[in-house]
Amino acid sequence: SPTKTSDYEIQFTPARVLLQDFTGVPVVADLAAMRSAIADRGGRAEKINPLQPVDLVIDHSVQVDAFGTPQAFKENARFDYERNSERYEFLKWGQTAFSNFQVVPPATGICHQVNLEFLARVAMDGDVGSEKWVFCDTLVGTDSHTPMVNGLGVLGWGVGGIEAEAAMLGQPCSMLIPDVVGVELKGSLKPGVTATDLVLTITQMLRKYGVVGKFVEFTGPGVSALSIANRATISNMAPEYGATCGIWPVDQNTVDYLRLTGRNKYAALTEAYYKAQGMWHEPSTPLPDFTSLLSLDLSTVEPSLAGPAKPHDRSSLSKVRDSYAAFLREQIQARGPSTGTGDLKDGAVVLAAITSCTNTSNPSLMIGAALLAKKANARGLKVPSYVKTSFAPGSKAVTAYINNAGLMPELDKLGFNLVGYGCTTCIGNSGPLPTAIGSEIENRGLTVGAVLSGNRNFEARIHPLIRANYLASPPLVVAYALAGRLDIDMTTEKLGVGSDGQDVFLKDIWPSDEEVASIVSKNVTSDDFTKSYGSVFEGDQDWQRLPVAGGSAYAWKDDSTYIKRPPFLDQEFAGDPSQPVTIRDSRILGLFGDFITTDHISPAGSIGPSTPAGQYLTSLGVKRDDFNSYGARRGNHEVMIRGTFANVRLRNRLVEREGGFTRHWPSGTETTIYDAAMKYHASNTPLVIIAGREYGSGSSRDWAAKGTRLLGVRAVIAESFERIHRSNLVGMGVLPLEFVEGAKLTGEETITIDGLDQLKPGALLNVHAKSPNGQEVVFKVRCRIDTPNELRYYRHGGILPYVLSRLAT
Repeated sequence: SPTKTSDYEIQFTPARVLLQDFTGVPVVADLAAMRSAIADRGGRAEKINPLQPVDLVIDHSVQVDAFGTPQAFKENARFDYERNSERYEFLKWGQTAFSNFQVVPPATGICHQVNLEFLARVAMDGDVGSEKWVFCDTLVGTDSHTPMVNGLGVLGWGVGGIEAEAAMLGQPCSMLIPDVVGVELKGSLKPGVTATDLVLTITQMLRKYGVVGKFVEFTGPGVSALSIANRATISNMAPEYGATCGIWPVDQNTVDYLRLTGRNKYAALTEAYYKAQGMWHEPSTPLPDFTSLLSLDLSTVEPSLAGPAKPHDRSSLSKVRDSYAAFLREQIQARGPSTGTGDLKDGAVVLAAITSCTNTSNPSLMIGAALLAKKANARGLKVPSYVKTSFAPGSKAVTAYINNAGLMPELDKLGFNLVGYGCTTCIGNSGPLPTAIGSEIENRGLTVGAVLSGNRNFEARIHPLIRANYLASPPLVVAYALAGRLDIDMTTEKLGVGSDGQDVFLKDIWPSDEEVASIVSKNVTSDDFTKSYGSVFEGDQDWQRLPVAGGSAYAWKDDSTYIKRPPFLDQEFAGDPSQPVTIRDSRILGLFGDFITTDHISPAGSIGPSTPAGQYLTSLGVKRDDFNSYGARRGNHEVMIRGTFANVRLRNRLVEREGGFTRHWPSGTETTIYDAAMKYHASNTPLVIIAGREYGSGSSRDWAAKGTRLLGVRAVIAESFERIHRSNLVGMGVLPLEFVEGAKLTGEETITIDGLDQLKPGALLNVHAKSPNGQEVVFKVRCRIDTPNELRYYRHGGILPYVLSRLAT
């Protein structure tokens, strides 16, 4: 892959900001804390207010507790409000307290699908002074899958919450002009090949090539043959292939999609504006100039899944059995074989979920899954009882057009009943497995699997008991639910035996492209979208009944276990730009390998009772059933600091076991990472993290940086960083450094970093690692503060103290 060629810094001001509730709650908490800080200084709290339009969609909280019944949706919605009413009241306060801030209530849809189907305008209009202007719709979002809207030709990407807050408060996004990698698409997809298969192929190709921190732009004659839904599926997974965004040109498909989804005004405006600007795309449009150009023949794409733990680990459908077998051998080597006998076996699929904005925004994929279910029902196939099935579409428009086609009963019959409108399994909110199933997996040490139509399958993300997780298209999710196992070659082995005693193969029930297209054309209508979004901000009766307390400044509750005033503006965390930065005699809190994701650093799923976070909640009288998840507790920094580096699959080379453990030096005592950090804090010992390649891959999870800072980590030294996490570290006043030359470290060393008093973007620095015996190793690192603006953030202790210092003057 070519290295970056541009060192030219620009200040990008997006037209709007998109939030989801896991990241949105801490964003609103930070803004509320800034209002409190301004008020404490005698200023006007109302001075803190979004200057750009902000949309927050509540989509990350609903969990799959109830499933496989017609009552599942109502039951899960009830549990959702019981768990999260305090968080929702807080967001409702924000909606009334802040201007330019609106909230899409729960049980409406997933933020990226709502953005694609409703919020996006492509061409926006507005007043600038006394003049009416038309301009490109652009945005940043506090979720890494914000690029999904790139499928419409809208430029946007994921940022951390702290970076979004700065944008909301009028601070531009400081960035270097990115390299743009073109992907020329030729030909067309073969029959039976889906958009999911295509995006998994592109993800593997681009991750291998190396596009971290770059823009990807799709071009070529194959563009016009792909629908907006297919384009959005491919753009959604830009963070999985590592790119900042995956942008598509604006063309006739774009305008037709705006009309289909009820945005007629903006359809006409978009066509006129993009043609006037010379940005309108036709099949004959010449290829633009790119930093580099790749090519993909769409006819070479084949049915695929990705797993068992990375979105770019693609296997063709015929090779999934081999992929799982190799993974099982690794598990047996590391943990030993499973024990005893029972109904479950290694390789059983215990969870099958149609979930995630990636695929549920695509009518062809959703209708395809429902048609496959219909054909399976006609042959008398059943889903094994040990498979937890769920259907969580990204908007109400999906259920509308599936109902139009009369296909919802077919999904219901196989157990794919509606469980909610939200991310559910893809974010780790898969809910508990049935008690007997979970106990058997745990007691016998089984290596079981999940198949989901999501975009993330990182270790312990989907469910802590499920080690093998595969991403697949919605029709293949249904197929694997029917098979009930991963150790199957779907291309040659039978799925099961029909009610007539005959073997049934996947090819027997796979719907043809013509069948799918016919049903889509007849049943996906503009009315589905206009009705679904007609009263989108009003919410249901549960939302309308929520009280709104407080005025312009939030009334913090001392006894709250969900919402606490965050400490990031306290003197302890604010930097003094007039004083030189020093990191001397620091200790190594964690020594990690490659591909440490933000899920490893700051998990979003369940909170274990024996973890520091679980013990903290127990000490406050919170019952185990009310722990909720790390994601839902992001408004409470006391929970989140205890959950940092708490993933049950984390591997810290300072200890011999998995999980959030380390050694405290110089005692050598093994303890939790949180407890070790608190001991270091008591002795005023700064900390560093050492890691390998692609540190911080995954979600745009600002708590992965916030928690790191609260633990006392002053610098992270890694072989390479994922784009968003690097930015988040800088935004929290943590120094990201990349190895220029290798260094063999045991983790017992003390670390001193030279040159911080004269720090500049991209500077080469010397790191001194001193062993307990006094031997010292010196190695070079590169400062990954990339721009002068980022340097200003870092020297102030982060973006929030920097912005507050400017607003307070």
